[in-house]
Amino acid sequence: MRSVWKGPFIDNSVLNEMDQLQKLGKTKVPIKVISKNSVIFPSFVGLTFSVFNGKKFSNLVINENMVGHKFGEFVVTKKYPIHKKTK
Repeated sequence: MRSVWKGPFIDNSVLNEMDQLQKLGKTKVPIKVISKNSVIFPSFVGLTFSVFNGKKFSNLVINENMVGHKFGEFVVTKKYPIHKKTK
């Protein structure tokens, strides 16, 4: 858990890419996020992010309930094995 006095963590590449796209007026273009431990800010509501799960990017549309959580909480990173029953 992160100390309160440090503030929330966000990767600089996420903020830079978001600023560039907002200056161009492109809000529907997905922003690629590799650091799943970055916190979702209130300014991200309505934006689309592509979060890397270790193998591929998964699209994630941010809503108000996700603010304060981390990107990794909404992306599945494990593939559970399926055991077939033998006859």
